[in-house]
Amino acid sequence: MTDSTPTVVLVHGAFADASSFARVVPELLADGLKVLAPAVPNRSLTGDAAYIASVVRAIPGPVVLVGHSYGGAVITVAGVEDNVKALVFLAGYALEEGESLGELQGRFPDSDLASALVYTSFPVEGSDEPGTDVTVEPDKFPAIFAADVDPDLARVLAVSQRPLAGAAFAEAATAAAWKTKPSWGLVSSSDHTINPDVERFGYERAGMTTTEVDSSHLVMLAHPKKVADLIREAVRSASA
Repeated sequence: MTDSTPTVVLVHGAFADASSFARVVPELLADGLKVLAPAVPNRSLTGDAAYIASVVRAIPGPVVLVGHSYGGAVITVAGVEDNVKALVFLAGYALEEGESLGELQGRFPDSDLASALVYTSFPVEGSDEPGTDVTVEPDKFPAIFAADVDPDLARVLAVSQRPLAGAAFAEAATAAAWKTKPSWGLVSSSDHTINPDVERFGYERAGMTTTEVDSSHLVMLAHPKKVADLIREAVRSASA
């Protein structure tokens, strides 16, 4: 690998953490790639994107930014950093500038996720008003999120969710990096978390190179080789 070979930065989504890439990371490391899977705060779209942008800026050389689910919205904004050379969306939201998750999702029928969400208040430092955390009912999590993932692992994921602050759903994207960066999109065609048509619409609007995999939402754990192959395609393009 040369200095021009990109670092792959893996951005997890809501109700998950960086371990959701646990089966993809070994594939990429075996290729000799540099990989980073940071913890996303999941507090606000603007704040999360700013955090990931700071991670990207600290990396010498080019970056391929990969976002799963809500992480797709995060890389849509953070991907405008100069050293980001390609974007990969995995069952993700590709927002337009000025558009929120709620707006994009609201154009399509609800997925099974909508009726399984749990809202919990949490203290916000420096404010008298609490925030609202959003999670998925643990007993419904495996079927909605991880239907084709090992059932024992799905049960662990269900009780170790990283919540998303409710405010993130209504926050508008301040940029749309796919307008200026080559982008790839993977649709999970058996997704019960995000309506697959939400994924298709965002990718098509962005003019992405798109592939479909018959998978649950957690495509990285269910089909790691297919995900790794798509990332490799973006890496080759960014290295050229």
